Amino acid sequence: MVTRDDIKADLEALKTLGARLKAPDSPLATTTMVIDGIEQEVFSKVPANLRELYRLGLSVADWDFLVYEDERYSFGQTIAIAEHLARVMMERFGISKGDRVAICSRNNPEWCMAYMATTMIGAIVVPMNSWWTGPEMLYGLQDSGSKLLFADQERIDRITPHLSELSLGIVAIKPETPAAWPDFHSLYQIDQLMSLDGHCPTVLPEDLVSIMYTSGSTGLPKGVLSTHRNVISALYTWLFVTELNETLRPELKETDPDFRAAILANVPLFHVTGSHAHFLASFVVKRKFVMMYKWDAEKALHLIEQERISVLHGVPTMTWEVMHSPAFASTDLSSLRTVAAGGASRPPEHLAMMLEKFPARAQPGLGYGLTETNAIGATISGRFYEFNPRSTGRPSPPVTQVRIVDEQGETLGPNEVGEICIKGATVMKGYWNKPEETLAVLKDGWFRTGDIGMLDDLGFLVILDRAKDIVIRGGENIGCAEVEYAIAEHPAVSEVSVFGVPDDRLGEIPCAAVMLKSGQQLDAAALQSFLRGRLAQFKIPERISFQYNQLPRIASGKIAKKQLRDDAVQRLKKTSPSY
Repeated sequence: MVTRDDIKADLEALKTLGARLKAPDSPLATTTMVIDGIEQEVFSKVPANLRELYRLGLSVADWDFLVYEDERYSFGQTIAIAEHLARVMMERFGISKGDRVAICSRNNPEWCMAYMATTMIGAIVVPMNSWWTGPEMLYGLQDSGSKLLFADQERIDRITPHLSELSLGIVAIKPETPAAWPDFHSLYQIDQLMSLDGHCPTVLPEDLVSIMYTSGSTGLPKGVLSTHRNVISALYTWLFVTELNETLRPELKETDPDFRAAILANVPLFHVTGSHAHFLASFVVKRKFVMMYKWDAEKALHLIEQERISVLHGVPTMTWEVMHSPAFASTDLSSLRTVAAGGASRPPEHLAMMLEKFPARAQPGLGYGLTETNAIGATISGRFYEFNPRSTGRPSPPVTQVRIVDEQGETLGPNEVGEICIKGATVMKGYWNKPEETLAVLKDGWFRTGDIGMLDDLGFLVILDRAKDIVIRGGENIGCAEVEYAIAEHPAVSEVSVFGVPDDRLGEIPCAAVMLKSGQQLDAAALQSFLRGRLAQFKIPERISFQYNQLPRIASGKIAKKQLRDDAVQRLKKTSPSY
C-alpha cells in the first residue's frame, strides 16, 4: 500500500534528481532564453531541428523502424527515402522553406516519410484529419494555403470534386487505380536515392514546422502553429520524465532488455499523440513503430505478442477493450513495459483492473496535454498513479509550468478550482491566421487551456472538466467528469458520457449516454438508484440512454460528446412536442 509519506519522500527525491538531470554537464541540460519577449527555460543540448532529430536514427540504421502489415523499413531506409523525397519536393514541386505541405491519409509508412521530407527542408507540414469530408478537406487546404497534398485513395476521392477550387500538386499514397497524379513510390528508386546534404536550407529552432488542426468538436477547426523548438522540447520532456522515473525506480531500467523498444501506433498520426508521443519520440529512444490499419483490440493483442511491443499507449478506452478481449488471457504480454493513455480521463476502477491484469513490469500511466502544447502538460505513472488515481500527474519537468487561475486571471492556491494554464517551450506559436483567437488564449507565454481543475497540496493536477462542459442546473454547477466516474463504477457499464440539454425550468439538466457490457442489462431507474449513494441528487442524470455499441468518437478517439448531446436534443423534440 502506497502511503502519503512514501509519495512525499519520492517527491523530495525527484527535486534532487531533476536538478542533477538538467545541470549544465548533463545531456538534458537546460538554460533560459528570451523567445518572442518571454523568458523561457529550454533544453540546451538537443537537436536544433527535426532533420537533426531524424538523423539520430542513423546510429541504429539497420534496426527495424516502420512496420505496417507486411511492410518493414529500417531506420536507415526510412531516412534515405525521406531525404530523397525532400529533394524531389524542392526540384519537382517547387516547395521552399515556409511553404505548406498537407498529408491526409490513414496511418502508413508513406505518411511518416512525407512528414519527415517536408520538415527536413523547412516547409510547414499540415497533418490533416483523415476523417474529414471533402468540404472539410477543402477548408483545411484553403485555410493553410497548402501547395502540395500527400493523400491515399479514399481521401483523393473525397477531394476530387473540389479540385477546381484549389491549386496544388497531389501525390497518391497506395492508389487503388491508375492515378492522375504521381504514385508516392514512383518518386524514388532505392538504388538511386539522392542525399539532401548540401541542398537543405538552414532550419532554425524558431522556424515554423507544423499546422495541426484541432479536432473540431465545435466550430471550424483552428490551425495550431508550432516551431521546431516546440516539438523537440516535447520529445525531450518525455525523455526527461522517463529518466527521472527510472532513476527513482532503478528496477524499471533494463540494461540488457530481452526485446528492443517498440510502440503500437494505434491512434491517428494527424493527432498530436500519434505524431509526437508515438512517431517522433521513437527517434529519440530508437524505438520500432508498429502501425495499425485501424483500431481492433484482438489485432492489437496479436501485434503486441508478434512484434514484442513494449509501449501500449492510446485513449483509455483502448486499454479497457484490450483487457476485456477474449484473447487477453492467452496473449504473451511479457514485453510490455508501459500501458499509458491520454486524451481523456480514466476512471479509477480501470486502473485497479490494469494493476490486476497486466504484468507487474507494465507500468500504468496517464498524460495530459493539448495540441496547443504539443501534448505536454502533466504525466503520472507507477506509485504516484496508484496513490492518486484521479490525478493526471504533476507538471511535466523541466520546461513546463502549470498554474490554476480564476476568472480574473489571478493565480489560485492548492486545492482551489479554476482554469488550467500552461507555460513553456512546448506551447504553440499561435493559431494560424487567427490573431484574435490567439490573443484570447495566450498572454505572457501562458496558454489558457479551457480545462477546469486544481493543483492539490502535493502539486498533482486534477482535471475536473472542460470550461464549457459543465452542466448548470438551476444555478448549481455539475462537473460531468464527476458524474461519469460514478456511473462507470456500475459493474454493467462499459463506458459513459455525461452532458447537459436545455430545460425550460432549470436551464439545463444532466443526461447520460451509456454503453453496457455485452450480456448486461440496466435501466434508468436502476442506475439512478445506484447513483443516489454516490452523488448529490441534483447531479444524477435525469435522462439516460443505453446501447451495446461503442459510443461515437471524434477523430482523436475521444467520445463525441457534442454529437451525443445533439442526438439527445433531437429525441426530446420528437417525444416532447412542447420541448
